[in-house]
Amino acid sequence: MTHAPTRPDVGSPVHGPDEPVGSRPALLVHGHFYQPAREDPFTGLVPRDSSASPAHDWNDRVAQEAYAPNAALGNLGRMGWDLGPTIARWLREHRPELHEAMWRQARPGSVMAQAYHHAILPLASVRDRRTEIRWALRDVELRTGRRPEGLWLPETAVDRATLRVAAEEGVRWTILAPWQAGDGVDARTPVRVDVGDGLRVIVLFYDAGLSTTVSFDPAATADADAFARDTVLPRLGGRHGPVEGMALICTDGELYGHHQPFRDLFLERLLTVGAGHASMTAMPPGAWLATIDDAVLPAGTIIERTSWSCHHGIARWTGPCGCTADGGWKAPLRQAFDRVAGAIDTATQSHLAGRGIDAWAARDRYADVASGYTTPDAWVVDELERAHDGTGSDAAPSLAMLMAAQASRLAMYASCGWYWDDPRRLETRQVLRFAAHAVRTVDAVCGTTLEASLVDDLGAVPVPGGRDGAELYDDALEAIGQPRFRRRPTRGG
Repeated sequence: MTHAPTRPDVGSPVHGPDEPVGSRPALLVHGHFYQPAREDPFTGLVPRDSSASPAHDWNDRVAQEAYAPNAALGNLGRMGWDLGPTIARWLREHRPELHEAMWRQARPGSVMAQAYHHAILPLASVRDRRTEIRWALRDVELRTGRRPEGLWLPETAVDRATLRVAAEEGVRWTILAPWQAGDGVDARTPVRVDVGDGLRVIVLFYDAGLSTTVSFDPAATADADAFARDTVLPRLGGRHGPVEGMALICTDGELYGHHQPFRDLFLERLLTVGAGHASMTAMPPGAWLATIDDAVLPAGTIIERTSWSCHHGIARWTGPCGCTADGGWKAPLRQAFDRVAGAIDTATQSHLAGRGIDAWAARDRYADVASGYTTPDAWVVDELERAHDGTGSDAAPSLAMLMAAQASRLAMYASCGWYWDDPRRLETRQVLRFAAHAVRTVDAVCGTTLEASLVDDLGAVPVPGGRDGAELYDDALEAIGQPRFRRRPTRGG
């Protein structure tokens, strides 16, 4: 007679106490939890959003519908997950008990870092990639006391250069879509990707069929036990090599309760009982990798500049592609941001170098402020001591303001600003607000005129309805109570 396994404690994989992990097929589940930064960058407050009613805003609503239920069920102790640093900061400030409940369930190997502002890293400068990754790793360390080994690449957008930076920062592994596997790679098997100078990153490829079914087929996942037995188990056969019998389900984490009501209950059953009924071990990807010797994994490659949500590589975030009806505004917006980012960086570096401060080392250390674990004032004191700065209070205000501007400068590249086909959506308006905060702050500190240059460039961004990006910029600012940019009168006007 077969008996259902007893429900394990939070964080325990579904297998017997004396049974080796590798003795049964492994079901790995990962949830990518991310919400766009919704705060007004000038005040730090999230405005009320009537579209999220009855909640105050979408951060609040998603927390109620997905984060709180999954934390209450213990799902975060059984699955792998990554949580966007900006929503994690909001949770710590506005839902501290929920924040603590979630991070108490973090186990070694269960939590990946997430590149801090969810930018498309292959489109970023190497210096920005490094800061995004350093801030991401530091964010998890601040919340758990441990440095994570895994890194979630936003939209799983990847190239070898990004993996190289990640490896240099101590990242061991990441997750990609199966169509991102290079020629000759069996996407059912993790691979070691060589990134040069003896460095490598392990890449796991998720199972597209299983992940799509969980995401979009409620009927197939109505019964977690049947799903494990009839859908997952058959996909684990026919494999050979060091990782025979492994399948990875990877989805947006908000699927479980927010996008699909009651899917949090399906997940709990799958991870505690359903997998056991199908004679599988359910565990986080990182915990499974901890049982694998890297040396037994085959060498492999990835397809450069690809992602999980655009089958045209990363074209969705750079211009027109088949994913969106109208992407003609995307390239000129990115070009405008790239130009002003360069100008912001030049002004920042010049201003701080005169005070003996390495702007980029300071920016990398600003993660503690960005994640809310220290105050700007306390951080500035430490930085000035590090720089042996003798000007004291004279340098402090400008350093704090310029680092706040850098945080907004990085945030203006959030992927969601380019994801959709209409720039009038809130996501694009929000990245424009971050850009405005960055240039207005730098102009105030350094006496530059960066906002004027940015607005000139935005005038070349086409917006539906015969408008342009400069008008959209003004509208985005006016909606949060910030003054519109006062344009210089044209000659003869």
